[in-house]
Amino acid sequence: MPRVLVGELMDDPTLDPVEHAHALRGLAKLNAISRVPASLYPILRREAARLDRPLTIADIATGSADVPVALLQRAKRDGVRFDITACDISERALKTAENRAAAASVELRTQPLDVPHAAFPSADVLLCSLFLHHLTDEHVALVLRKMAAAAERMVLASDLRRGPWGTALSTVIPRLVTHSRVVHVDASRSARAALSIDEARAITRGIAEGGTWSVEPAFPARMLIRWTPRESSTRS
Repeated sequence: MPRVLVGELMDDPTLDPVEHAHALRGLAKLNAISRVPASLYPILRREAARLDRPLTIADIATGSADVPVALLQRAKRDGVRFDITACDISERALKTAENRAAAASVELRTQPLDVPHAAFPSADVLLCSLFLHHLTDEHVALVLRKMAAAAERMVLASDLRRGPWGTALSTVIPRLVTHSRVVHVDASRSARAALSIDEARAITRGIAEGGTWSVEPAFPARMLIRWTPRESSTRS
């Protein structure tokens, strides 16, 4: 099944603001069901335990920031210190992110970021979720390279994994959790645009950036791409 990149409704700047907000809420539900924050949190918590200061995290293409807000809620519950900056090109998305953080009573920084053209903010961890499948292979490599260049300790990229299972889930699950037409259409398009594990590994093999890349399957029909610097280059 070849990769098929098709423009998504969510990326249309003329999308009605009410529909956009509805879609962001639907995507947040899908992330929660997919247990993305739950899978990332133990990794980040272990990294934070190595420091005598807050672990700094930059979330790239954050959308409504449902993942970083969920991470901050878990950290607050456990007494773990995260300092997260949520980055996105969309002012509308960043405003939604700020409102989400305020409603959850957590502190979240926001920063406008033009991903293809701007330098990424430096942080201990560069994070992104459900973003890479929007990009061509060349731009996936560019984004991962920029993330690794800006990360002091780790890159974590959680994304969809292309295959029959993911295609089936993208048809059924969104219709069970949201009435958003945008999510229903985009979920199917996203499943077809996602990388396979082998494709992601081939891309990361071409990116050195002074460290080691790994690409592992994650439940359900997801993958986790991780970069860590060589031991000698890790800065504390």
